[in-house]
Amino acid sequence: MSTLSTFPQYTPTSVEVTTARSAPASCDVVGWAIGTAGPVPRQIGLNRAALKAEGFTGAIGQTLVVPRADGPTMVAVGIGDADALDANRLRRAAAAFVRSVSTRASVATNLVEVAADHGVDVAAAAQATVEGVLLAAYRYVGLKNEAGNANALRTLILICGAPRVKAAEAGAVTGVVTARAGRLARDLANTPPAYLTARRMADIAVEVAGQKGLGVEVFNRDQLEAMGCGGIVGVNQASAEPPRMVKLTYKPSRPTGHLAMVGKGVMYDSGGISLKPSDAFHQVMKMDMSGAAAVLCAMSTLAELKCRTQVTAYLMCTDNMPSGNAMKLGDVLTIRNGKTVEIHNTDAEGRLILADGLSLAVEDQPDAIVDIATLTGAALAALGPEIAAVLGTNQKFITQVEASADRTEEPVWNLPLERDRYRKLLDSVVADMKNIGGPFAGTITASIFLSEFVGDIPWAHLDIAGPMKSDGDDGVWSKGATGFGTRLLIDLARNFAPVS
Repeated sequence: MSTLSTFPQYTPTSVEVTTARSAPASCDVVGWAIGTAGPVPRQIGLNRAALKAEGFTGAIGQTLVVPRADGPTMVAVGIGDADALDANRLRRAAAAFVRSVSTRASVATNLVEVAADHGVDVAAAAQATVEGVLLAAYRYVGLKNEAGNANALRTLILICGAPRVKAAEAGAVTGVVTARAGRLARDLANTPPAYLTARRMADIAVEVAGQKGLGVEVFNRDQLEAMGCGGIVGVNQASAEPPRMVKLTYKPSRPTGHLAMVGKGVMYDSGGISLKPSDAFHQVMKMDMSGAAAVLCAMSTLAELKCRTQVTAYLMCTDNMPSGNAMKLGDVLTIRNGKTVEIHNTDAEGRLILADGLSLAVEDQPDAIVDIATLTGAALAALGPEIAAVLGTNQKFITQVEASADRTEEPVWNLPLERDRYRKLLDSVVADMKNIGGPFAGTITASIFLSEFVGDIPWAHLDIAGPMKSDGDDGVWSKGATGFGTRLLIDLARNFAPVS
């Protein structure tokens, strides 16, 4: 029996996505796109004055459900200024639509057709619509005995004319693949830590690799110790659960470039002996492996999407726990590349395991490296819960990351690395560096630390501590883990170009 099929939190994307020239009478709901100006579809049964009387103006995110005595329910779906419509706005409108009818199994919408009428690429419109619907329809069932109406959606029909069907179907396929990856990343990060250990994560990675045509190698504690990966071994030494490092490889014929990805996979972060306070943020530290989840799930799509970039990925997975064997303040660890690190805070563990992963990635000599991690509370404090920080050593590569963030609406903000100003904060008396730089500029000093392990290879670091979770349903995000970064990394791999 497969690992995923016995994974108690796994919610596969079992939604059938099809196209049709008109809304089938058999569907439960039809969503009609309506802008802030212009004609109102007659199928709604209300004119603009009647819609306004109900508070519906056509703004993005607005919906108005119009029940009927017979036939499908009609929903007015706001798209804002139709002439300014793009894939991101379309994704938001699709998300709002499906949330308004969350208990219905079969839905249809003309969002793709209307977007194409206003100049949006048909395939991009279909991809965005499918992503919006499937991501917003996601509900984490977990270990609830009463699943309720979670994941009720079973069929999505995209209404579009015959000349646009082929492009719409191609875009829909891409949307299903990317949304499925995002949903799996959420499943993994939402899972209670007792159910998703480093060993379990490695088992899932092996199964995903087998299904998706990836090469895979798994390294245990003894192997990691023999390899000189002192960061992950040191962080793990207090845990009853052994660590795992998973290397995934994807290599198409005649690749156009080679990208490496490194994901932080702290399956549960107690802080070690620098124990976190028992508060709401500590409770979600099961999500401290969100970076590794994003990397694994992004890798799962590359073959299906015929990505032309060679990608090598490292999932660095371990707990960070307190015990009599715990890493102590003042201890010195030796990282894979030989650099030594004095521990001044055991809760600054993510950068230690990433240091090993980055060192290994450098040995592959890729054209660029991106890492993703729920790394610092400082990033959350600076940018809030909806924007990730990006820092790095090569602005051309960072620009590619920013472009992918814009296309996927997984927003990032470029913070300065400022090595010349702040590297001295990491100076140690007994080792090459400390693992923290003091109370200020925490995201920057953590990134400077990581930069010590990437050599001359262009590198970007994504700190997703803020957007790793959502406190409520909002756009494509559902309450709980967001899977943030998964679609960004997919887009980055598909559009990656080597930089000088």
